[in-house]
Amino acid sequence: MMDRRALDDLFSLAYEELRRLAGSVARNDANASLTPTGLVHEAWLKLADAPAVGATSRLHFKRIAARAMRQVLVDAARRRNANKRGGGEVLVTFDESLDAGTASAGEVLALDEALERLAAVSQRQATMVECRFFGGLDVRETAELLEVSEATLDRDWRAARAWLAKELA
Repeated sequence: MMDRRALDDLFSLAYEELRRLAGSVARNDANASLTPTGLVHEAWLKLADAPAVGATSRLHFKRIAARAMRQVLVDAARRRNANKRGGGEVLVTFDESLDAGTASAGEVLALDEALERLAAVSQRQATMVECRFFGGLDVRETAELLEVSEATLDRDWRAARAWLAKELA
């Protein structure tokens, strides 16, 4: 049970940071049914079933938590979108200078699908977007996690944003 205890300890240490990150993600979705606390708790339920995660570093735990938050947000968007049909233009912004607007359920789903396609082209770029967009990690944390320089991360960020903008247009 040592791994489970380690996971519980790691979660306790990371809880406030995860809540802050979840707040920045949830703030982007005005139609979200999840509060930042709810998002963290739903993500925790996903993580709690994998006690081996407790043996990871704090930064790697944030990466895994970002993936769990992405899954929770995508699941929530699918539920909200279940009875809706229709097209429309998808607008997801990666412009850090903007106070990000809102992301509808369709936009979250479109981003998730685009990230899956990006992962086939560049897994590192897809992981970077997931960490930054869904996990709220900053440039330094993301560069450290991916074991690249901040300059490389900046180049990848520009390339991924351009690729995703084209895919989502």
